[in-house]
Amino acid sequence: MEWNDLLHILLIVCPLVFLGGIVDAVAGGGGLITLPAYLLAGLDPHAASATNKCGNVWGTLLSAYRFWRRGEIRMPSAAWGAAGALVGAWAGAQLNLILPDRFLYYIMLVIVPVMAVFLLLKRDFGTEDRSGELGVGKLVPLSLAIGLVIGCYDGFFGPGAGTFLTLAFTGLCRFDLLTAAGNTKVANATSNLASLVTFALGGKVLWAVGIPAALFGLAGGYVAVSYTHLRAHETSAH
Repeated sequence: MEWNDLLHILLIVCPLVFLGGIVDAVAGGGGLITLPAYLLAGLDPHAASATNKCGNVWGTLLSAYRFWRRGEIRMPSAAWGAAGALVGAWAGAQLNLILPDRFLYYIMLVIVPVMAVFLLLKRDFGTEDRSGELGVGKLVPLSLAIGLVIGCYDGFFGPGAGTFLTLAFTGLCRFDLLTAAGNTKVANATSNLASLVTFALGGKVLWAVGIPAALFGLAGGYVAVSYTHLRAHETSAH
């Protein structure tokens, strides 16, 4: 890739990925900004999907680590959810790779606005933990199935996967929002990593674009989290 072409792509992608990092940290669904950004910059659908994962994986891994450090991840359901996400994301990424560019592009044109509307309307997460009503015997297969299905979606397409995981963990596993969020980060980080490795082995990741974009995405998330903490501190001070 010529330097001028790379600079043109980065000038389009990096600001939008920065914005996507802010949106993802505040409300989720940042992928609805970042994935179209790569397409807008002129990447083909396969390269856009693959390079988008390069930008996404570091933020989700960092978030999962933070939840783990705070003890807000429920084991073993999180582990089984991650196992399902690993397999599902690999399958979804493989499906992405075998579809023709044009067909994949048209799918993205349809899915992006549909997911945007869904994520704007669907925000009724759980408020209390009722997972004890199910027991480990039901939580384990449910978590595995959630990871497998939504991991496949994440590997194939991606935007909104974190929100879908949280909805599934609250609605099906009956976790409260905090527990569901912790399990979501583990499953989402696993699916992003599995997708990235699959795309990388397929030679579709543009690292010269993905690595700078990842830094901008992390910066956007950091700005959003810092601002949120500052506002919360000011509110509590009053």
